Amino acid sequence: MSQETGLTPGTAGETGRSAGPLDEVDRRILHELVRDGRLSIRTLAERVHVSRTNAYARVERLLRDGVITGFRAQVAPEQAGLGTSAYIALTIQQNTWREVSAELARVRYIEHVALLSGEHDVLALVRAPDNATLRDVVLDRVQGIAGVLSTRSWLVFEEFDGGQNPWQ
Repeated sequence: MSQETGLTPGTAGETGRSAGPLDEVDRRILHELVRDGRLSIRTLAERVHVSRTNAYARVERLLRDGVITGFRAQVAPEQAGLGTSAYIALTIQQNTWREVSAELARVRYIEHVALLSGEHDVLALVRAPDNATLRDVVLDRVQGIAGVLSTRSWLVFEEFDGGQNPWQ
């Protein structure tokens, strides 16, 4: 649940409007910013072959339309002291998503949460310093949330980002 967007958990996409389709320049801008969110407008404009004014206006529009939701550093969890990662699948009571998601957003070490269809209702990525902390997150914090019926955990042994940027 991103805290950078200003959205309350469970409200994504409920603004009642959507941005228009992206053109080729917009996709190139997104590609460059996904690769390096610290690019200056000048460098961005040079890389996508538009004027600085055009690049600035497009980035402002992409921000205003909610296409770009923020800029952040990518942190290597293990090097930052979070050496244990796991995906936790939750089964929740019907119609409790808003309450459960609000509680999950307050649980330390939960990096990402998604509402699913299928066998489980929610999938959460937990990054903790060690197995004991992971156990406490799952058994004490997550299973203690009203509306959570059950959990299932999968330890992450290795991971990588996909090789294909969808904005290329």
